[in-house]
Amino acid sequence: MTMQSISDTLAGIITLDRLPTGASGVVTSVAPHVEEGGTDFSHRLMELGFVSGEPVRILARGAFSSEPIAVRVGGTTFALRKFEAAQISVRELASAPGA
Repeated sequence: MTMQSISDTLAGIITLDRLPTGASGVVTSVAPHVEEGGTDFSHRLMELGFVSGEPVRILARGAFSSEPIAVRVGGTTFALRKFEAAQISVRELASAPGA
């Protein structure tokens, strides 16, 4: 574990793939990720609305491998693979009492 990841964990920042089903968070960053062939996947995530400050919520996960992950960002729902969700850092929001 790097010093940055330790610092992020202490600050309550996790990757979107680790956010529990039903939980909400706020996007803090999208990690650069260049796929084979030179496509910068992080730009595509940002075009979809995964930008710093945007609220997100995990709606559901696939039954067997927890894939895909249904994520609401803004007013739109997307299905992401785990590796895609792992590129997005979020600050988990505390759930409301009784929720």
